[in-house]
Amino acid sequence: MKKTTRLKQLILDPKVLIMPGAYDALSARIIERAGFQAVQASGYGIAASYLGLPDVGLLTMSEMLDQTRRIARAVDIPVMGENDTGFGNAINVYRTVREFEAAGVAGINLEDQVFPKRCGHMEGKEIIPLEEMIKKIEAALEARRDPDFIINARTDAIAMAGVEEAIRRGNAYAQAGADLIFVEAPRSLEEIRRVVQEIKAPVSINMLDDGKTPLIPVGELEKMGVARVSFPLTALFAAAFALREAMEYLREHRLMTGYAARLFKFGEFTDLVGLPKIRDLETRFLPEGTIAAKYGGWRT
Repeated sequence: MKKTTRLKQLILDPKVLIMPGAYDALSARIIERAGFQAVQASGYGIAASYLGLPDVGLLTMSEMLDQTRRIARAVDIPVMGENDTGFGNAINVYRTVREFEAAGVAGINLEDQVFPKRCGHMEGKEIIPLEEMIKKIEAALEARRDPDFIINARTDAIAMAGVEEAIRRGNAYAQAGADLIFVEAPRSLEEIRRVVQEIKAPVSINMLDDGKTPLIPVGELEKMGVARVSFPLTALFAAAFALREAMEYLREHRLMTGYAARLFKFGEFTDLVGLPKIRDLETRFLPEGTIAAKYGGWRT
């Protein structure tokens, strides 16, 4: 089954789809190993890991595409790409969708912020006119070659214009043909309930750790009818916290002996990144003499 078709099925299924955010190929592989069915390429995560900068519209389309392509190739589950505002107007959106679909992602987020955008849980956001966003959605729909490729239209209207405007825009985006409506940064359980009930399309919600939206159990969101819940920064925050802690320990102790329980074992990590498959390929495709020289006669 195509990854696009699989993602569409997961979104339409009555069971809520949980999509953790990956910021690179390794984090995507860990998400897949943990048993999740799909992964979101995290725009904030990519900005932080790729540039060491915040999510304020500094990533170029080519930089986002490059990292997203690596994420999509690293896993067998569907990946939702992050397109921010489409990196320009509707014409830029058209090209962006073509490029991201060719990179192997199963869908994209497309938001109605003014460029340069910023993280949906930051202050200082602005939104473009409704009519301009509808044209971006229309361009995205015409650009995609696979009809199952998901267009996830995001609105940041709550922060600037309130939940009523977010609902109005969500319905307009659905009417324009968006497959999924991503309402960013609802401020309460009641606002989430309203957007799910009043938008006539599947609705996506972010659960951002320490963000503007209250953290609500996924089971409760599922009962409310939320189609997709993304956790865009959980992996990034966990990795950065663990790395900082490990480096502070190393600086203080100058050896990691007492820290070993919180580190991957070398063999476990080489398995995670696919060394067994590489060795299998070597055994099948390298001459026997080369294998013997490399491994002393080792065979898989």
